[in-house]
Amino acid sequence: MPMNRLSIVAAALAVGMFATPAASAQSAAASVAAVPFELGMASFFAGEMAGRRTANGETCDPATLTAAHRTLPFGTKLRVTNPANGKSVIVRINDRGPFARGRVIDLSRAAAAEIGLVQRGHGQVELHRLDSES
Repeated sequence: MPMNRLSIVAAALAVGMFATPAASAQSAAASVAAVPFELGMASFFAGEMAGRRTANGETCDPATLTAAHRTLPFGTKLRVTNPANGKSVIVRINDRGPFARGRVIDLSRAAAAEIGLVQRGHGQVELHRLDSES
């Protein structure tokens, strides 16, 4: 049975021959975004930090979704995921730290609560950078 143009186009679409460069770029970006920027242990700010100045000059507020990282620029947004329960939260870097050995990030209490870290006080996390330098 000879194939007409319509069946050729349908077959090509089925195998993805007509994928646009933008769709391919989105697919590639999605797969890259799935790879964590950093893995490690997270903790959260102690209560006595409330009201003190952060490294970028803001007032520390445990109710905001912020975090401290040693090297990321202030304002960087991260998706922090707790792999133990799959919960994620988006935080903004506004401070330096953590200063405890073996920790990669210090979260605000609100951010830690969102992903279920308050009870233990710390836990393994995956960090995914959300800004343009991902």
